[in-house]
Amino acid sequence: MTAMNSREARKILIRSTNWLGDAVMTIPAMGVVRRAFPDAEISLVANPAVAELFKEHPSCDHVIVWDKKNLHKGAAGLLRFSSKLHRENFNLAILFQNAIEAAIMVWLARIPRRVGYRTDGRGLLLNCGVPVSPRDKRLHHVAYYLHMLEKAGIVAEPGPLSLSCTPEEVAGAREILGEADWVAINPGAAYGSAKRWLPERFAQAANQIYMEFRTPILLLGSPNEASVGNQISGKMNVPHKNLIGKTTIRELMAALSLCRLLLTNDSGPMHIAAAFNIPIVALFGPTDHTTTSPAGNISKIIRHEVGCAPCLKRHCPTDHRCMTGISVDEVMESIRMLLDLSG
Repeated sequence: MTAMNSREARKILIRSTNWLGDAVMTIPAMGVVRRAFPDAEISLVANPAVAELFKEHPSCDHVIVWDKKNLHKGAAGLLRFSSKLHRENFNLAILFQNAIEAAIMVWLARIPRRVGYRTDGRGLLLNCGVPVSPRDKRLHHVAYYLHMLEKAGIVAEPGPLSLSCTPEEVAGAREILGEADWVAINPGAAYGSAKRWLPERFAQAANQIYMEFRTPILLLGSPNEASVGNQISGKMNVPHKNLIGKTTIRELMAALSLCRLLLTNDSGPMHIAAAFNIPIVALFGPTDHTTTSPAGNISKIIRHEVGCAPCLKRHCPTDHRCMTGISVDEVMESIRMLLDLSG
């Protein structure tokens, strides 16, 4: 069953994913929706962090914030929010989020055509549900979202994997960073500690980067990673700025857009950097690099083959060998390669 033709789909609702990195990987699929329905008004429903990501994005006309931890908390909050969506008279809903909550939301909103993967027991709530095979689950996330649209009959040229900042946002970042070339380090990972390389090794790599390239170091991350940032900063003896926990999502985007390279764990900022086409050295341990690697043009994945990876666990129950096996020397080898390529 196809979703809807371009003349019927006048107002489209897209339910984004909840993680920053996953949301970035939906951007090419959002471009398909824009091209397939060029005359439609497209609104994106997203949590507060992801909503910040898509301000000013050409693939959606409006961003509607879904704040289930505060304003829309609990069943009553979901009902209120769904009623608000119903009053907007959407006629097509496209669910990139796989959870049953997304399907309940658009079903309560009485949106007549509801497209999404038949995951999380929500098949009966979707009237254009797409089955998921084991092969589909092994697709890179960018391809996974594109595949769902294709199977639903929504076909067009994918959009570029890109984000942008306003001139004012870039000017604000320049005011903080000046005209120097920076190498950014993102030592955190919101999903859990299992994805994080050791703070002391980030510090060692940072010191070596500056000594070899005379490039100051920018530490970036969320407020939850402030203690890790302080550990790294305390072990560094080269020029750097520690902005971990001190930026909004938009400010982090603007700062990354000005950087020469990002050294990072598998994380949201990794995918944001890919959308700005920043060279990336990405460290992978418990997660599957074949499905969530950065989709930009210039990246180097570093991972160690161990029997227990990818385990997809938030916290390592053993000795964290997938990450402790990554040495500073091999990280520096990849950094040299990418910095030489970028000039």
